[in-house]
Amino acid sequence: MNENDKQNNDAADGPQPSEMHRRQRGKNIALGLVLFGLVVLFYVVAIVKMGIR
Repeated sequence: MNENDKQNNDAADGPQPSEMHRRQRGKNIALGLVLFGLVVLFYVVAIVKMGIR
């Protein structure tokens, strides 16, 4: 196996671990922001409902 074959095999393996970790971190941050937004929304709705009574 020559050097060219090794490079082709490396490219076929998919993203490197550091790239996968970066993508996963981005997804985790996005999910955290969505969850935080839902918590704030539920809190505001609860406060508004208590104010109506």
